[in-house]
Amino acid sequence: MEKTSWCIGAVLSLLCLWIPCNAVESPQYAVVHTESDFVIRLYTKSTWMSAQSNDISFEKATLFGFHRLYQYIQGANVNRSRIPMTAPVVTSIVPGAGPFSSSSYFVRLYLPTKFQAHPPVPLSGLHLKPYIWQSRCVAVRKFSGYATDDNIANEAKELALSLSRSPRANTTFVDSNNAYSVAQYDSPFQYIGRLNEVWAEVKASGLEGCEDSKIASY
Repeated sequence: MEKTSWCIGAVLSLLCLWIPCNAVESPQYAVVHTESDFVIRLYTKSTWMSAQSNDISFEKATLFGFHRLYQYIQGANVNRSRIPMTAPVVTSIVPGAGPFSSSSYFVRLYLPTKFQAHPPVPLSGLHLKPYIWQSRCVAVRKFSGYATDDNIANEAKELALSLSRSPRANTTFVDSNNAYSVAQYDSPFQYIGRLNEVWAEVKASGLEGCEDSKIASY
């Protein structure tokens, strides 16, 4: 079993003993375009908490980034606020943005509605920052199993290929660094029907709200 997914999922599983998983908040969106192997969603503006990591792999970055975020929601903030868990855990990968042109990673957690306007300030030792996600369009490809260093790049390539073949030929990536994100939803104890997603921000004329998507700022 993949260690990173296990650690994230173990926390989610413990939380689900107290709160039904279908009650966990997620960022709001509308599906504006659907094809057989991907969809395009229009996400509303929202606030997330973000942990940057220059670890050597997606799995390690996600593990250590999520550990800091988990401390934050458990009260490691100046208000000592306990913040409900949300889903998914999203890791954004920016190739070439780290030291010596390595990848840089940003592990993010959506903040519940109660904390959107005024997020509790994280303790300085956690090195976390609030991240304002402007309204934007995101192409989404779903995949099953565990998200690992061995499969996420291939899933991103498959999404890019699908977009290039789409009848909506004017759908293009908005991020010049070819950044993409991986969203993880499930407990490691769910072996069947697992849900992960690879996300890429796009713009597309003819889709309301997608003509001028905001370019990602990391």
